Amino acid sequence: MLQLCKVTTSLLISNARAACDEELLAREGVTFCVNVTRQQPFPSLQQVQGIRIPVFDDPAEDLYRYFEQCSNAIEEAVKSGGKCLVYCKNGRSRSAAICTAYLMRHRKLTLKDAFETVKTARPVAEPNAGFWSQLQRYEEDLQIPKQSDLLSKGLLKNSNV
Repeated sequence: MLQLCKVTTSLLISNARAACDEELLAREGVTFCVNVTRQQPFPSLQQVQGIRIPVFDDPAEDLYRYFEQCSNAIEEAVKSGGKCLVYCKNGRSRSAAICTAYLMRHRKLTLKDAFETVKTARPVAEPNAGFWSQLQRYEEDLQIPKQSDLLSKGLLKNSNV
């Protein structure tokens, strides 16, 4: 069954087959696509804009350098009232990494929480080891405070203390 999985109300993730099902995209109101492949096609709907991130699902690929560009493009689409679909061939590794990076950057989630959100929406989500370590580096660069950090700084009151 072809489906677009909802990560948030305006962020969707899928595989390339579902992404090119124009009826599905129209029904979901998709306005922007992030195609995280070198060779998969774009949907041929005129109202859908998109960007291509030309990487293979290979741990050696540098997906990190696209995290900001993708996150900002997704946020722009969302802020303008649209819906963004992120996809790769199987909707497992590359697209999951990009969705996770977006949630960290614009929703201020930790890597763990961001990935859990993506995995709940799309259970097959599993960034490869290289992308996972790039996401860990991104989390450090974004300096998203973890709950434990907030506790140690006294910024978060723990009811058990």
